[in-house]
Amino acid sequence: MMSGHLLSSIPFLPPCYLLTQLLLENNPLQVIAYWIHDFIQKHLQIEKESSSDSIASSQQQQSFDLLVGPQLLAYVIVSIFGYWATDYLIPAIKSYTLQKGICGKDLGKRGTKIADNDIPEALGIVPGAIFLICLTFCLVGYATSHPTKQLDLNSALLSVCFMLFLGFTDDVLDWPWRYKLVLPTVASLPLLCCYSGSTSIVVPIQLRSWLMQNGELTTFGRILCYFVVVDENANGSILNLGLWYLLYMGMLAVFCTNAINIYAGINGLEAGQAYVIGCAVLFHNLLEIQSGSDAKENHLFSAMIMLSFIGVTLGLLKHNWYPASVFVGDTFCYFAGMTFAVVGILGHFSKTLLLFFIPQVINFLYSTPQLFKLVPCPRHRLPKFNPHTGLMEPSTFECRSDQYTWLKRNINDTTVPNMTLINLMLQYLGPMNEKSLCIVLLGLQMMFCALGLLIRYKISSVFFDA
Repeated sequence: MMSGHLLSSIPFLPPCYLLTQLLLENNPLQVIAYWIHDFIQKHLQIEKESSSDSIASSQQQQSFDLLVGPQLLAYVIVSIFGYWATDYLIPAIKSYTLQKGICGKDLGKRGTKIADNDIPEALGIVPGAIFLICLTFCLVGYATSHPTKQLDLNSALLSVCFMLFLGFTDDVLDWPWRYKLVLPTVASLPLLCCYSGSTSIVVPIQLRSWLMQNGELTTFGRILCYFVVVDENANGSILNLGLWYLLYMGMLAVFCTNAINIYAGINGLEAGQAYVIGCAVLFHNLLEIQSGSDAKENHLFSAMIMLSFIGVTLGLLKHNWYPASVFVGDTFCYFAGMTFAVVGILGHFSKTLLLFFIPQVINFLYSTPQLFKLVPCPRHRLPKFNPHTGLMEPSTFECRSDQYTWLKRNINDTTVPNMTLINLMLQYLGPMNEKSLCIVLLGLQMMFCALGLLIRYKISSVFFDA
């Protein structure tokens, strides 16, 4: 248990360092005392003030609104409550799911004494419900100090709530894949309808000559103008994608909700990867807040959501870690994916978000032949457990010796490993036990998240203007 606590602290250390700096930047007690005093004056007292006093009070309020430390402190407290509530309620709720038959067998334990034990499923409903409660508490304070963001807040709640409901019904009713692709698109509509940010993208420096040369559009630039708007005043450095950008964000929501779902199959991986990505997103948000970015308000909104999300996910991971006492189900995968889509879209860093999903992108691209039925796709592609060695090995599907030779190491093989990143790691690293495999995959996730941050803050300057 102690080693699990140490492992879970590693992804949170970088954002925790920045969070501590921001929290200690100002005296939170002074700000909280002012908020209470201001609330009493506005709502509990009726008194006339001079115009000069009103101006001074307004200026003081604006200055305090800019102090993000006290707000982050409140969100941290709510996050701690989310962790505690999730950790406390999961053991209580799992008995109800067992009574209703919402349970399954751990396919990664075949051949062991616990292979026939019923494991409660769909326990992602607990962190999802607690997350919505935490977010509601956070939104009350956030909407008071940021009234212009109320529409974003309501659309975020609606989208996450929709996906939580869809995930739970999928665990109970087992929806066909066609619904899993369509319904996230519907769930993303509230986000897209209230999106008020830019639909333009910056063209990499190396590609701008393809669009404009000597102040005039090139042939390719003129053709491109039939579909998007090339900003000639910016000398081709900006493209306004318009509706295409909204389409991209809708596809991002579909990808996020399904990417975690198909990169799964071993204890702790779904909740673990979501926890690591959440810590990376929070670190990015806090970096932008600390640097005084123009998008500071958007990143504070994202940090508020991520803190609650990290809290409830860590509470779930405690029970889903090897050997898992509960399964997270599609409920958690869809809820987590939509949460990331919400912060990426409404926080206006959807492209940076994709950098944290590199393992999920690799897994999706590698799985494409099976997902689109170009190659046989079994219902379960998770690694198989060898009861004789106690290790996980790549799962396979059967074929003739002359089929799918492009996927085989030995042309005469009559089996082919299933095309997932998990099985690919086992092919190259060799068999290992389930806990070690999960740690390796989460280490890979942390490595790619660090690479994403490096690309965002260092390498991007090679391709884009400062």
